[in-house]
Amino acid sequence: MGRVEPEIRNDAAAQRYVATLDGQPAGHVAYLRAGNRIALMHTEVDEEFEGHGIGGALARFALDEARAEGRQVIPVCPFMRGWIERHP
Repeated sequence: MGRVEPEIRNDAAAQRYVATLDGQPAGHVAYLRAGNRIALMHTEVDEEFEGHGIGGALARFALDEARAEGRQVIPVCPFMRGWIERHP
């Protein structure tokens, strides 16, 4: 199967970034915003989509949005913390 990029959107009402692949929910990152900070609390990828780069795509999206908005990122989630360390 060729690599397909997930569609990611910010669901601000639910305080999460949501990834879909071929129209199906594939994963999400829950966050909390306070002032100019965003805490990335928890990352979850649906089992059937593991290994398809969903987590990394969510991390890139969340970090790109935080950078564009001038927010300080607090990576509470171990996955996010590790991803940031591997991709400075």
